[in-house]
Amino acid sequence: MKFVRRHRRDLPKIDRLIKLPDDVLLNILERVGTLDAVRTCVLSKQTLKLPALLSQIVIVPSARDLRWKNRQVVDMTDKVLSTRFPHIPIRALKLRFIMRGDDHLRIGRFVALAMAKQKQKVDAAEFEILTKRQHNEYSHDDLLSFAKLFNDFINECPAAFAGLTRLHLHNLRFGPSDVSTILGTCTRLDSLCFFQCDAGERSVLTVHHARLAELDITSGKFLEIRLGRLPNLQRMSYKNWHYDDHYPLALGFVPRLSNLDLSRGYTIDRALDLSKLLAKVPPISDLHLDFQSEKIWIRPECPKVLAPLLGQLRLVNLDNLPEEFDIAWTMFLLEAAPSIEELSITVWGHKCQRKSQISYPNIMDVKWEPSTPDFKHKNLGRLNIYGFQSNDDFMGYVRRVVQAAVNIKEVTLHHRKVCKVCVDKFLGLGVRPWSCLGTREEVESFKTKITEMINARARAMSMASAHKIRRDVCIDKLPHRLGVRPTSEENDSFRKKIT
Repeated sequence: MKFVRRHRRDLPKIDRLIKLPDDVLLNILERVGTLDAVRTCVLSKQTLKLPALLSQIVIVPSARDLRWKNRQVVDMTDKVLSTRFPHIPIRALKLRFIMRGDDHLRIGRFVALAMAKQKQKVDAAEFEILTKRQHNEYSHDDLLSFAKLFNDFINECPAAFAGLTRLHLHNLRFGPSDVSTILGTCTRLDSLCFFQCDAGERSVLTVHHARLAELDITSGKFLEIRLGRLPNLQRMSYKNWHYDDHYPLALGFVPRLSNLDLSRGYTIDRALDLSKLLAKVPPISDLHLDFQSEKIWIRPECPKVLAPLLGQLRLVNLDNLPEEFDIAWTMFLLEAAPSIEELSITVWGHKCQRKSQISYPNIMDVKWEPSTPDFKHKNLGRLNIYGFQSNDDFMGYVRRVVQAAVNIKEVTLHHRKVCKVCVDKFLGLGVRPWSCLGTREEVESFKTKITEMINARARAMSMASAHKIRRDVCIDKLPHRLGVRPTSEENDSFRKKIT
């Protein structure tokens, strides 16, 4: 009864919606997703033709919903693609489905037929292919069985895969030539993602492709990923490599690589040297390292060694540094990369995952050589710290960065992220207590420290300039973040604001 009453209340809204001009209604329908768009269009004879006019076809139920919606994805794909007019281009096609029964084969045939009918190529076509069970522990036989299903799929529907620009695969154990077959068939591929895929324990993956711009690999038991000839590769992401007795990446001919994303949270005994990892590639511009609240697996190196490799680095994100470490070691990146414009650091002692609990007692300090007192950085404009605490380590780090970064424009200090499971379950792990600023006295104390720090730099600037420097500091009651934003005003003032 409640559903009937709600449906009746919505009828006037639906009537107003379907009276809109077709182009306006199409624009709205493409924003809500194809499944909801088709459901809306069947409510009126006037809108039944609209699904055939959609230029964006996006059918991506959640992995959980796909357990009972997979056949619905098949039927909807057929309904939308089979009624299309060839002269209406498909700008984007994105499908998520499970390899189960003949569902995936039917989807492949529908897509191949639609692509053949199109007068021009689909601009962006993506398959995300899941397996019938979604969990983290699979037997060797499970992974081989899933890979056989996929091999049969790509052999049955090569035309569909030839038109893809993005492919995301889950839980496959490839044979010796399977990846080469994928790359050879998917000639238009711009992005390739493997989640928990490999070719067996301690296997080596070699990748060559003329168009591939993004490669994203998560988990799996590859010993090494070898990037061969990839002339268009711009972004490489590798998360949770399995072995730490070997460098996870070997970078070959990747002249356009600009974005490197590495994430590792397991216990690791061997630290990586960026100088070895990046030795044969052009300087990157964006570096993201995620330590997942575990050990620091990057070894601080001599800035003179790294400088030729990091000379064009603009953005640095260091995520989930464990709370047990002083963050001062990160200064080596600023010293080695003079072009950094933004540095973001997240400190979080997240202990929920099983691996984290095992490795916690083994965390060790990072050994590094402190920078010279007169070190200056001319390009850093913004410093972000998430998980800031009002202790000497954090205050000293902020002071050091602000003093070194002569042109810094903004410093933002945020509370740390809170995980309820960590708080409730792992109080005995020895996590550093959170010393958040809460009382007025703490805020005033922080105000004094941060003001003195910035004023010291302002005085140094005033001595080097004939212009008068005005100082205006205000601190409101503590919000969810603390921001320090010094900005120049018409070359004759200097303003600091904490909001």
